Amino acid sequence: MSHGKIREDKTCLNCGHYVEQRFCPHCGQENIESRQPFHFLFTHFIEDFTHYDGQFWKTIQYLFTRPGKLTKEYLAGKRQVYVAPVKLYIFISFITFLLPAILPKSKETADKPDKIKIKVTAAKDKKALSKDILEDLRKEGVLSNETAAHTKKMVDTLQDSTQERHRDIIESTLNTEEASILNAYSMKEYDALQAKDNTGLYKVAHPVAKKVFALKEEGFNKKQIWEKYKENFIHTIPKALFIYLPVFAFFLWLFHNKQKWWYFDHGIFTLHYFSFLLLGTLLVIVGERIVSLLPDNSLITLLSILGCMALITYMSVYFFVAHYRVYETRKGVSILKGSLLFIINYIGLILMLLVLMYLSFIMLH
Repeated sequence: MSHGKIREDKTCLNCGHYVEQRFCPHCGQENIESRQPFHFLFTHFIEDFTHYDGQFWKTIQYLFTRPGKLTKEYLAGKRQVYVAPVKLYIFISFITFLLPAILPKSKETADKPDKIKIKVTAAKDKKALSKDILEDLRKEGVLSNETAAHTKKMVDTLQDSTQERHRDIIESTLNTEEASILNAYSMKEYDALQAKDNTGLYKVAHPVAKKVFALKEEGFNKKQIWEKYKENFIHTIPKALFIYLPVFAFFLWLFHNKQKWWYFDHGIFTLHYFSFLLLGTLLVIVGERIVSLLPDNSLITLLSILGCMALITYMSVYFFVAHYRVYETRKGVSILKGSLLFIINYIGLILMLLVLMYLSFIMLH
């Protein structure tokens, strides 16, 4: 309901029929003034999407706390008091993508390259690293005091060596404090190891290694790369769920009576269940972002882990409860079918996530 001003003229602007109250009995259009204040655009958008007359909040409440309730009500024909399944899924997907983008990030963000690493990369072109850069590395915490002192001594004892040798010493010192990729600290080393590899492992991991070393050259350290990857992984989940929607409904169709249950019915169940999964994912994202802003504390970390585990457990149990309530089979049969469906779809979702995670990492920037 838009709460716009009702027209004095009782003739519907859409179909021309007489409108006795607010809505046209013939076409359903609301008989309000065609010109409204500017703020009407925003309020109308929100009301259309969320139905603040109670429809939206009632739908969300049932979705999260009463597994299978929305699906049963919808299939029984009670559709006016709830948000439609497709609109519900689109809205929750929209919020899941939008909200993490506007939430504040922790100070140690993965979007800022390591300034010291940039200095090292620039110095490679000069074939030398001065003691001033070593001091910068120590101050920034990239090198420990002991490591920096040891490296200075090595440089002092090799003053007559070539500048290329100096650079190699520093690089090897830096690399000991960073994780390698299959025993390689640069793309050149990786390619050399791949040429000697007979297992095919280096060839399969080549795109990942190329991306990691490219990010390192841009100045990102391993922690920053991990943070970027973790963020990409979280954003991959809604995409994977969307792609897997028809597959999930198809497996439901295979396991149930074809005459009693149509593919459409399974589609409604899938939309509601995946909307719930998205809502759970959103809670995980928001919780993780809030925890990242709090000071480091073992108790907070423990509580966040326990909360995340509890939510994941509920998301798993939710399927069995919703499946039993909607399809109304005997408990034993419902548990058996639910278990088989859960295992099959769990494997399918994992494979889907792995593929999307791989592609997301390759396109990381």
